[in-house]
Amino acid sequence: MNVPSALRSAADQLRLEWPDGQVTELSHIRLRAACPCSQCRAARLQGRIDTAPSEVRLRAINPQGYGVQLVFSDGHDRGIYPWSYLRGLA
Repeated sequence: MNVPSALRSAADQLRLEWPDGQVTELSHIRLRAACPCSQCRAARLQGRIDTAPSEVRLRAINPQGYGVQLVFSDGHDRGIYPWSYLRGLA
């Protein structure tokens, strides 16, 4: 499993540093819009493209072993983002 060696949230970006030296920076808005929880995935599969509010920010980052649970300022906290999924969002 490819786990980031560093994970930080600053301003409106989540920064992941990978063991191979690659750095991934993802905006909080992009992360919220790409939430992998079942409710958000179902909405995307049904063709409903929900956009995240421009003011949404990360409030908490909770490591879960195989990924990370992200808690957003709009109260959404159901998605656990696997490391491979986060790397693929880059």
